[in-house]
Amino acid sequence: MRAVLASCLLSLTMTATPAPAQMLAFEALEGWSGDNHLAALTAFQETCDILDAPDWRPICHLAAVAGSSDASAKAFFELMFKPVLIGQPPALFTGYYEPELNGSYTRTPRFAYPIYARPPELQDGQAYYDRATIESGALRGRGLEIAWLEDPVEVFFLQIQGSGRIKMTNGHVIRVGYAGRNGHAYRSVGKEMIARGMRTPDQVSAQDIKLYVRSNPTAGTALLSVNPSYIFFRKIADLPSDKGPIGAMGRSITPMRSVAIDPAFTPLGVPVWIEKSGDNPIHSLMIAQDTGGAIKGPQRADIFFGTGDGAGDAAGTIKDSGRMILLLPIDRAYAMLPEG
Repeated sequence: MRAVLASCLLSLTMTATPAPAQMLAFEALEGWSGDNHLAALTAFQETCDILDAPDWRPICHLAAVAGSSDASAKAFFELMFKPVLIGQPPALFTGYYEPELNGSYTRTPRFAYPIYARPPELQDGQAYYDRATIESGALRGRGLEIAWLEDPVEVFFLQIQGSGRIKMTNGHVIRVGYAGRNGHAYRSVGKEMIARGMRTPDQVSAQDIKLYVRSNPTAGTALLSVNPSYIFFRKIADLPSDKGPIGAMGRSITPMRSVAIDPAFTPLGVPVWIEKSGDNPIHSLMIAQDTGGAIKGPQRADIFFGTGDGAGDAAGTIKDSGRMILLLPIDRAYAMLPEG
């Protein structure tokens, strides 16, 4: 689900049809004063040095020395940025996480479902085999299997999340991340269940989809095949266990501080103020450090909840409205506003 580093995005130019933009004051950001700005600055520092546009260089230079206290971090954001609302709320917020799974280097009766490395002949943007064809064995016997998992549902949701930790039968833990996709557009299984009258919008969640597929193996497998998109993985070596998975900027992402966005509207690397409603509201500054095939539009974000089952349970229930506001360098913010 999450894309690899794309240098064309790092120039922070947005390629979609311009959406309406409105500049706001920091005082208009609900909960701004109560956030942990130092935590947001730490996440921002993780990728700021990658941003190569001239107006980012002084910002990133100052960011490197601005984090001695929460007050100084807050002052840094208020000094260097202007809040800009792009598009029309309500936003749509969902959540994702890094699964922890069991696996094997070889196929066994228990571990019978592979995750594949990227086929060498696959070119970016190429329309390749769809999900059903791959899962029917189109890549079998080519030595592309990275690991074998216990459950086809785990394979499917590992692809949705885009990264994971797999504990192998010898006790070794491997980290895997996104290596490419098969060129087919992502199609939501949850929306398909709603369209078929199987669920109502308020009933659909990742947990519900998993339960249905496991309870109805034949029909469930056919349901998952509605999504023709298929994700290939790579092993990620030398990633410390305390660091998050690798996001679209090629660096680790941070739980509850990193979001996946649509880079056509939200440039990678920018701070994003999140006002999420719902049962567990969030008012927090996060950083746009990832992307996803289902994340489309200017008011759309996927919040990274962390690693493991607890993070998965929390992320899987998030489908809330609200609004998201970009923090843009001052000159860039004024350039976004309509003339006159």
